[in-house]
Amino acid sequence: MATPLASPRMKKAIASMRGYLEEVGHLTKLDPQDAWLPITESRNGNAFYSAFHTLSSGIGIPSLLLPLSFTALGWAWGIICLSLAFMWQLYTLWLLIQLHESESGTRYSRYLRLSMAAFGEKLGKFLALFPIMYLSGGTCVTLIMIGGGTMKIFYEIVCGGTGVVNPLSTIEWYLVFTGSAILVAQLPNLNSIAGISLIGALTAVSYCTLIWVVSITKHRPLPAVSYQPPEPKPNAAAAAATFFSVLNALGIITFAFRGHNLVLEIQGTMPSSTKSPSRLPMWKGVKFAYLIIALCLFPLAIAGYWAYGNSIPSTGGMLNALYKFHSHDTSKFVLGLTSMLVVVNSLSSFQIYAMPVFDNLELRFTSCMNKPCPWWLRSGFRIFFGCFAFFIAVALPFLPSLAGLLGGIAVPITLAYPCFMWILIKKPCKYSAIFHWLLGSLGIVLSISIVTGAIWNIVTIGIQVHFFKPE
Repeated sequence: MATPLASPRMKKAIASMRGYLEEVGHLTKLDPQDAWLPITESRNGNAFYSAFHTLSSGIGIPSLLLPLSFTALGWAWGIICLSLAFMWQLYTLWLLIQLHESESGTRYSRYLRLSMAAFGEKLGKFLALFPIMYLSGGTCVTLIMIGGGTMKIFYEIVCGGTGVVNPLSTIEWYLVFTGSAILVAQLPNLNSIAGISLIGALTAVSYCTLIWVVSITKHRPLPAVSYQPPEPKPNAAAAAATFFSVLNALGIITFAFRGHNLVLEIQGTMPSSTKSPSRLPMWKGVKFAYLIIALCLFPLAIAGYWAYGNSIPSTGGMLNALYKFHSHDTSKFVLGLTSMLVVVNSLSSFQIYAMPVFDNLELRFTSCMNKPCPWWLRSGFRIFFGCFAFFIAVALPFLPSLAGLLGGIAVPITLAYPCFMWILIKKPCKYSAIFHWLLGSLGIVLSISIVTGAIWNIVTIGIQVHFFKPE
């Protein structure tokens, strides 16, 4: 008590300094290298940016397949499974947001770093590296296929019957889409594409709403739409087929909710301090985004199944149903607008899903050279990735047929790993630990089941393997 530090004046000065440091966030431990990388280069994000990015990454083409899951599950179980999946993945998303900052102040602005902190460096990389890279790179490849193919459909809708002599081929439309995506990808960091994510969110909500509204307002394709799921037959093969169709339906519902591999990256763009941690604006933005997502996905699934029943197309889902059943009774303007919204959304989603790949490429350079990446090399990395994704889209056009198999491997990223990481890092009480162990284990079982169902479908139905021949 006799030391100068114990004097009232010194105590007041220390308290003031601590309050200032907490206010500006200096007590949060930041990696200096983060300031050179595109995900964490700018940390002026807010709840609005969080909502834009979450919506852009959370709604996509997989949601258009939701009515297809109802053909195997039926009305009651379809709605129950969709509701449970929505609550489950929203809870694991909350876990990731809480785990973003450790008690020591370290921020885990990448999913892979959090996995390594929880499971250990080697095991964390083994468990998370491939699923994360697949969800980023594989999604970009799929977006090239969807965006390029929809560009072709838009051109045929707008210019159909005009006697074009040499229309562009599918590969050429892929190239047009990839060139556009590479051009937009020159924006430097994740915060700089907030406007692009807003456009992606608006277009996703628009085409989802437009598709289900058209589906319920137009005449249904058949006089009597069937809603009865196929009844299992006595023989073992038919029973197995029914069982695996249910697993496939669960996989469709699971794949409709995406973006968990990006949530830590989105939160990493926000400032944080002891008084105002980043989890507060992040969760605020996520709650708003998932309210919009629920208002899109549930009507899309229910209205789509009501309109088409078991006749919903197995490829493309609601988008193909719109072209197949309503091209004769829907105006070209509506069909063309829907196609254009899908193209713009694919371009916007490409940016946010490619950002972890850009970040990883620049991380290799900055780690070796110990300096930020120059602008020309940053542009080169992005052009290289765009060209590589284009090559995969052209060389492996059957890749979407393997989405169930590869996507099943990535399911733990969303439903299982956050529960296990919560236990290892937070060390909760006994009953909380048991709950999270059960929830995480159920996610692993679901992942194995989806992969098994995908392998069954490949073996029984088969896939058309054709290289360098996109349709």
